[in-house]
Amino acid sequence: MKNQRTRQINQISGKWNLIFHLVLILAVMIVILPVLLVVIISFSSTASINKAGYTFFPVEWSLEAYGYVLKMGEQIVASYIVTIAYSVLGTVLSLIVMSLYAYVLCQKDFWLRRALTWFVFFTMLFGGGLVPSYILNVRYYHLKDSFWILVLPGLINASWVIILRTFIKTTIPEALMDSARIDGAGHFTVFLRIVCPLFKAGVGTVGLFGFVGRWNDWFTGMLYIENPKLVPLQTLLTKIQNSVTFLKQNSRLASTPDGLNMLKSIPNENLIMACTVLVVVPVLFAYPFFQRYFVTGLTVGSIKE
Repeated sequence: MKNQRTRQINQISGKWNLIFHLVLILAVMIVILPVLLVVIISFSSTASINKAGYTFFPVEWSLEAYGYVLKMGEQIVASYIVTIAYSVLGTVLSLIVMSLYAYVLCQKDFWLRRALTWFVFFTMLFGGGLVPSYILNVRYYHLKDSFWILVLPGLINASWVIILRTFIKTTIPEALMDSARIDGAGHFTVFLRIVCPLFKAGVGTVGLFGFVGRWNDWFTGMLYIENPKLVPLQTLLTKIQNSVTFLKQNSRLASTPDGLNMLKSIPNENLIMACTVLVVVPVLFAYPFFQRYFVTGLTVGSIKE
C-alpha cells in the first residue's frame, strides 16, 4: 500500500508528460538546427549566400568550398593524421597519468598526499603564463616543431585530477581495496584489477572532455609548429581562414587584375562553414562511443546514503 501511494505521488500526469516531451523536442531542435544550417551553408554557392544570405533553402548548391579545401590534398591528409594521432595518444597518456595521480591522492597512509594535493590545487589558482611556458618548452625541453609539443604539455589537468580523485573516493569502497591489500595485492594490482574496472564512467567522462579539447586545439600548433607535415588540422584550417580574410580585406591587392581574379575564385562564408564541418564531424562520430560513460559519470555520486 505504501509503495503504491509513493508510486502515485511520483507518477507524472499525461499533460505534464506531454509538456516535458515538447520542451525536450524544442531543446533538441535548438541544438540541431544551427549545426544543420552550418552544413547547408557549406554546400551553398557564394552567389547564393550573397543573394539570399544564410538560409536553409539556398538558391544554388555548390561544392566550391570543399573543392578549395581539398586542393591542398596531401596537406589535409597529413593534418588529419597528425590531429588524430596526438588527440588519441594524448588522451590515453593523460588518462593514465591523471588516474594514477588521483589514486595516489586517495591513499590516506601516503605521507606526501597532502603536499601533492596542494601542489595540484595550486596550479588551478596560479599559472606561469604564455611567455614562461614558451621559454620552458623551447629552450629547455626543445619541443618546438616537434610532435611531442602537442602531447606532453597537456598531460595533466588539475581540475580533472580532482574530479577523478573524488570519483574514486565516492564510488569505490575503501574496504574493498583494503581487503585486496590484506590478501597480498600491491598498489598496482589494486589499481588495475579493482579501481580500473569500477572507474570506467569517470575515465570515459574525462576522456571525452580531453579528446574534444585536444581535437579543437589550434593555438599550440600556431605557436610551436612550422613543419608542414606536423601542422594540426585546426591550425591548418585557421591559417586558411585567416588567409582568405586577409585577401578579402586587402584593398591594395584587390585593385590589381590578378587580385580581382583571385578574390573571385576564393569562397568566403561557405569556406568557413566547410572548415567547421571538417572539424566537427569526426567528433560527432566519436561522441556516441563515450556517451554511456559520460551520462554515468554525470549521475554517479548524486545519491548519498
